[in-house]
Parts: sequence; C-alpha cells; structure tokens
Amino acid sequence: MIFQKHTISLETRNPIALIDITPMVNKALADSGVQQGQAIILSQHTTAFININEKENRLLEDMTTFLKRLVPRDGDYLHNLQPLDGRDNAHAHLLGLFMNSSETIPVSDGKLMIGQWQSIFFVELDGPRLRRNVLVQFSGI
Repeated sequence: MIFQKHTISLETRNPIALIDITPMVNKALADSGVQQGQAIILSQHTTAFININEKENRLLEDMTTFLKRLVPRDGDYLHNLQPLDGRDNAHAHLLGLFMNSSETIPVSDGKLMIGQWQSIFFVELDGPRLRRNVLVQFSGI
C-alpha cells in the first residue's frame, strides 16, 4: 500500500476566484506511483474550498457573480467587528457553509476517475492571498 502526500501552493489575485488545479493534481498523482486507490484533496483554509465542476469561462464568471450576490462582502456581519486576522472576511466564512473543504476521488489505472466535463477547483473566497495550500494525499497500490 502506498501513501503519498503532496502540497500544492497557490497565489490568488482576486477576491473570489475559481482556480483549476486538475493539472497539478494529475502531476502529483503521476509522481505518486498510485495506480488503484483514491485521492483526497483538502484546502487547508477556512475561507477557501475545493469543488468539482465544469470549466467553461462564462460559467466560471456566472459562479463568481452568484457567490458575490449570495453573500455580499459589505454585509453587516458581527465577525467583521473584531476579525481575528484583521480581514473583513465574514462573507467568505459564510459562503463556506455551502462548500466542501475536501473531495475524495477514486483512482483507477493511474488516473483520476472524474467525468469528461469535470475539473477540480480551488475556490478562493477571501483573496488576494500570497500563499494558499492544498493538501493532496494518495493512497492505494
């Protein structure tokens, strides 16, 4: 049984961004040597998440617009009165209630078993940030 851990580090440039990390996860999988098993992809942040969805530019714009409308950044949030790190980011934490911090994906024949139109996204909700980390762990044979 193989257990391999990889860290993907990202810099984000926008307040809300959907970043396709599928190529980085695929490279880490190839480096791991796992042929049959699973991949766990975890955002190590409370204001950034992992999502599987379709990569199409207009859809990505729609998603960003939807998130901004769902929980506006300038809302009247108690968390923003005394934020722990000086960032008015209650909106990002609230949006996180609807998202996953991790995804588990089966691996077969050394490939992620995602669908034809699926990509793995790192969803930034509190950018820009100089460094964000995604932990990828593979287990299998």
